Amino acid sequence: MDLKETDILGEHIAQHWYYRSKRAAMQKFLGDINPSSILDVGAGSGFFSRALLDFTDATAAWCVDISYPQDHDDQSGGKPIHFRRSVEQLDSDLVLLMDVLEHVEDDVGLLADYVAKVPSGAHFLISVPAFQFLWSDHDVFLEHYRRYRLHEIEDVARKAGLNVLRGSYCFGAVFPIAATLRLLERCRGATECQPRSQLKQHSPIVNATLSTLSALELPVLAFNRCAGLTAFCLARKP
Repeated sequence: MDLKETDILGEHIAQHWYYRSKRAAMQKFLGDINPSSILDVGAGSGFFSRALLDFTDATAAWCVDISYPQDHDDQSGGKPIHFRRSVEQLDSDLVLLMDVLEHVEDDVGLLADYVAKVPSGAHFLISVPAFQFLWSDHDVFLEHYRRYRLHEIEDVARKAGLNVLRGSYCFGAVFPIAATLRLLERCRGATECQPRSQLKQHSPIVNATLSTLSALELPVLAFNRCAGLTAFCLARKP
């Protein structure tokens, strides 16, 4: 989670359709994986780690983000959550990289660095923005380097030394809406991206509608290798 988006949504982030739906997709995608310790890379506020601490048996989470002004500790549901600018070796058996790899030039190198920090058998859940043709000023605002097709993020995982278990697109139901809006922007002559966020608080009706559309695709999430706004990849360190 990008801290820029946390600043925009503030305390309402858990009610926003995008983050509510992504949290649900994360839970669905992990299936019966029940970690004991979580390493959340590029964690921002720790939104996804806090959710995992709530619905799994994980006893602690380590949130790493170079944007933190200093190291500090907190709790979520009585479980410790550690916020660090960097970490060395950890015994975490689940590593999250939720919308992180698109922020760095060397995505394989960053992922491989964290593969080396955790024990064999650790699972990695990776999400990235999908499809380069959806590039917009929102990507510029968040300082992205790229967007990915599903096979591209799976290739990154393999090059970093992981075994890919499964991959799929998420937000397939709202993909046609987003794609249409992006193409209309180009037709209007918006040839240069200006760094501004497209994330905002919606009206309750819009928020509920987009949440419902995203929830309807959860039963078939694992089978969507066609289209979506986000690409998910679950991998394992051999």
